Amino acid sequence: MWKKKEKQKEEKEESLLKELCGDDAKLYDFLGSHLYLDPIAAISKKDFEILIEEAEKSIKDKNYEEARRKYILAVDKAIFEATQNPGERDRYIKLIQDLASKAAKVTEKVKEKLPKEGSADYASSLEGRIKNYEFMSERIEDVLRIASLFYNERLEELGAGERREARREERKEAEREEETKEKEAEEKREARREERKGMGRGERKEAEREDKREEKKAREKREARREEGREAEREEARIEEGERERREAKRKAR
Repeated sequence: MWKKKEKQKEEKEESLLKELCGDDAKLYDFLGSHLYLDPIAAISKKDFEILIEEAEKSIKDKNYEEARRKYILAVDKAIFEATQNPGERDRYIKLIQDLASKAAKVTEKVKEKLPKEGSADYASSLEGRIKNYEFMSERIEDVLRIASLFYNERLEELGAGERREARREERKEAEREEETKEKEAEEKREARREERKGMGRGERKEAEREDKREEKKAREKREARREEGREAEREEARIEEGERERREAKRKAR
């Protein structure tokens, strides 16, 4: 079931990207390899300077594949940060184009080191990546425009998910507190039942009536909590539907 839900989620986001790219298949293919469903979790936390230094060190060590990987981490980070800092767009464009150029050059080095036999498929794959870096530099304005729309919507959805999870945790905490209170009340009733064994007949009957009144109140509280839980679920559904409608309206307004 979990895998099915994850697959549906990924298909939904692929559909969003397709919608944003329209008939531009090349742009869709490129962005499909460089955008993330959860950029906050996926994008490298390292500074650009560190990623670039690590890439340059790998080049000195002639570990070109590792250098290429570091440059792409930096590229993907730059794309995301450019979408979140529109006032610095020009700076990020220059940075991305520079990183793409370096990634293309180091990928050429990877190709040169491949053995002549048995590496045709990988060589072809590397050639495709080099073309992707060239495409990125040429179409950087379109890349950032679509990436910005995609990431802003994803961040809004992720924020809605976090708020939903926080509301659920609040409800669970309230339920735990009520369960603790109910358990304490039951322990008190049990203690009174033990006490009644030593009471006279009239006193015992009055204590039993008091217990029945408390048990009735406890049942009513449990039923009230169940109804509150059902209402909370209905309210959660209304909130989610409202957020979906707002996101859909924003998408249609683009």
